[in-house]
Amino acid sequence: MPQSADKVLDHASLFCEPEYRNLLARKKLKFECPRPREVVSYQREFTETWEYRERNLAREALVVNPAKACQPLGAVFAAAGFERTMSFVHGSQGCVAYYRSHLSRHFKEPASAVSSSMTEDAAVFGGLKNMVEGLANTYRLYDPKMIAVSTTCMAEVIGDDLHGFIEAAKNEGSVSIDFDVPFAHTPAFVGSHVDGYDNMVKGILENFWKNTERVATPGLVNIIPGFDGFCVGNNREIKRLLDTMGVNYVFIQDASDQFDTPSDGEYRMYDGGTKIDDVTVAKHAEATISLQHYNTRKTLDYCRELGQTTASFHYPLGIGATDEFLLKISELSKKEIPEAFERDRGRLVDAMADSQSWLHGKKYGIYGDPDFVYAMARFVMETGGEPTHCLATNGTAAWEAEMKGLLATSPYGGGAQVWAGKDLWAMRSLLLTEPVDLLIGNSYGKYLERDTGTPLVRLSFPIFDRHHHHRFPLMGYQGGLRLLTVILDKIFDRLDQETMLLGVTDYSYDLTR
Repeated sequence: MPQSADKVLDHASLFCEPEYRNLLARKKLKFECPRPREVVSYQREFTETWEYRERNLAREALVVNPAKACQPLGAVFAAAGFERTMSFVHGSQGCVAYYRSHLSRHFKEPASAVSSSMTEDAAVFGGLKNMVEGLANTYRLYDPKMIAVSTTCMAEVIGDDLHGFIEAAKNEGSVSIDFDVPFAHTPAFVGSHVDGYDNMVKGILENFWKNTERVATPGLVNIIPGFDGFCVGNNREIKRLLDTMGVNYVFIQDASDQFDTPSDGEYRMYDGGTKIDDVTVAKHAEATISLQHYNTRKTLDYCRELGQTTASFHYPLGIGATDEFLLKISELSKKEIPEAFERDRGRLVDAMADSQSWLHGKKYGIYGDPDFVYAMARFVMETGGEPTHCLATNGTAAWEAEMKGLLATSPYGGGAQVWAGKDLWAMRSLLLTEPVDLLIGNSYGKYLERDTGTPLVRLSFPIFDRHHHHRFPLMGYQGGLRLLTVILDKIFDRLDQETMLLGVTDYSYDLTR
């Protein structure tokens, strides 16, 4: 074998060595019972046809590679945005390992969460004992200021009562009676990570706001970012805008520091996050604004019930969406929009104009969370692009209607199609039958890029196979400039690949574009 102390190969090249190629070929022939190549080729070609597309899109009982995750992942992410908060998932260890690995692989940072370690006996008799012991261990080992409890499928199927279990644990001394243990029921078999995020944020606010009187503070505005894989860059950019305007605000669920800790010799299990005292103050805000509507529907309903003015956006990026966000902030806070922001806006418009010839008429396939897909479709239409395929596995009928309304506002949306509840296997059929120039989504789209040849731009959670994208903002005018650059780089990279064959295609292998 070629692997040795003197010749250490990465697995990407190791399995291309002749010894491994022969070994894998023998394994396939002997153990996998392969179908004849002609049959495989026929089936592959059939999956690229319109006939297969219609069958594929008609699927109801099978999901293949959905562009979403489960509720508890959203709850774990939500908890990470509060001061010294440990996420406690009432369920099995394996589930929690998935949430932690998903977050750590995206952010390249440790993602802390603990489990009540439910096994077969808890599934039969209930998980009260696990909750009592788990909360005690979490409190003593990790010294949190708050423990945020969510659930997995197992706890939900057997019907464990989180409120009752937490009260019982407090009565048995796991934590003190006045220690904050907010909770949210987050069944993984319904909804998605955006619902888990919403449930957890609402649960935390209820924990601090219930049974207290609200005295409205004029000009105080709450900002809720939503589930965002780019929170490190986006949250800091939004806070920069608010600070520059002089807005009095509480940024609820700020995970930017938690998932971007410095390497300076000190390990930080907890870093940053919305301070507990600020969460209490946030009840008295005049208004609560959500940067992602479909991530915060229940939370915004709760805020309205308390008398707060509410507003929501769809991931404010690009020119029009940032304009609307800043105007709403100005209206609620009574603060003027600085001239510097107008200059930032003008620079983004100028950059779009500079690159207009390369962007106009480009067709896009976009997938991800509902708010992200809405925002991206709006942005590409601002550049003269056509959002041909817009897909959100966790999109609703309301989202689909809202998307169609957006697309109708621009001639570039005339040929667009909106797909709520569809998965990435459906997107494959769409790309093969109605090709586009660029695909925008997360790392799972690399298999679509391989199968269909559509260049992938990684702009949504999770991004596993590239590093540090999340450290730069997408929101606001500055984020729009970053977004524009990333898309243009992909266009130019693909053009270079297609025009570099010496003496054959290199007539347009230009230095200046």
